[in-house]
Amino acid sequence: MTTHKRSTPYRFNWAVVMVGTIACLAGGCAWLGGKGKPAWVDGASSDYPAAQYLIGVGQSDNRNTAADQAYAAVARIFKAEVAAQAKDWESYLVVESRGATQTERRLTLDNLTKVSTDKVLENVSIRDTWFDPQKGLHYALAAMNRPQAEAALMERIAELDRTIEMELSESRQTSDKLAKVRGLRRAARTLVVREAYNADLRVIRPSGQGTAAAHRVSELTGELEQFLATNLVLAVQVTGDHAEPVQRALSEGLIREGLSVTTRTAGGDGLTPELLVRGTVRVWPIDARDPQFKYVRWCSDFDVVDVGSQRIVGAVSRGGKEGHLSDREATAKALRVIQQEFSSDLAKAIAAHVLGEAPLPAPNAAPAGCPR
Repeated sequence: MTTHKRSTPYRFNWAVVMVGTIACLAGGCAWLGGKGKPAWVDGASSDYPAAQYLIGVGQSDNRNTAADQAYAAVARIFKAEVAAQAKDWESYLVVESRGATQTERRLTLDNLTKVSTDKVLENVSIRDTWFDPQKGLHYALAAMNRPQAEAALMERIAELDRTIEMELSESRQTSDKLAKVRGLRRAARTLVVREAYNADLRVIRPSGQGTAAAHRVSELTGELEQFLATNLVLAVQVTGDHAEPVQRALSEGLIREGLSVTTRTAGGDGLTPELLVRGTVRVWPIDARDPQFKYVRWCSDFDVVDVGSQRIVGAVSRGGKEGHLSDREATAKALRVIQQEFSSDLAKAIAAHVLGEAPLPAPNAAPAGCPR
């Protein structure tokens, strides 16, 4: 008689399965559609060695935002280096911001860092992403290949060096004073941009070394300031109502812009003006039919004349209305506006013309501000 052993039934251990599943979810098991936590999440990875790559990590509950944060992490590295090197360009930034507020100066530096950093970030791409199901966070890795970025940056720096030499050569060979000033100004501006790229190059190279320029920003800025002070003088003549305080305010505004000013058009004080800024100002009461306030109108018409050729190179006209409790107070308010706002705006427009940054309005494009 054959005896059969009863087989022991297999018992499915749900506890083991649940423990394994939980552990797997925490670790991001590949067979559940995820992957384990990459090393780059913590800032280092053998797949992206520091000698070969510059990386930035971003995190957010949104995948696209995490990618943006990763790009921003890389950008901050470059912006910090550009800001650190900015002390070497202080002479240029001071000239750039004459008569401006500190906020405007910082915006100038921010714009400078944006010019270089945007170019550098063309070499950055999102190389990997990871989702942490336990924290509900997306991670993104932005990486830049150092050798490739260095080659692109060196090409840009070489191009800027050629431009600087061309601008300096044109400036130093011309006999036209305005052309000389504008050439020097362009060369200094281009050199500042070039040095911003060089700061980026220091970040990209593992050695931290850049490529020295043939010129220094302080030297070019000093040469420009010296030429403006000794070779290019502006004469200022104002007629009409309150002419003396308006002329003084306009002269002070031009000096703040780095320009030399005389009140003599014939060069009696040893300075022969290159440009003549001449204009008239009027202030008169008006009847606004207001029982509480008195009003005055003011107007101005200014020409900028090339003294050598007697050609009008630009014209600026402005006017406005001011009110106060009395005619005297309304007039004083109008005069403050002319001295503080209009004179400053006019001085900046003239300086921009001298430096070649923006042309003055054409004489026939500016309607007369004062009634004839």
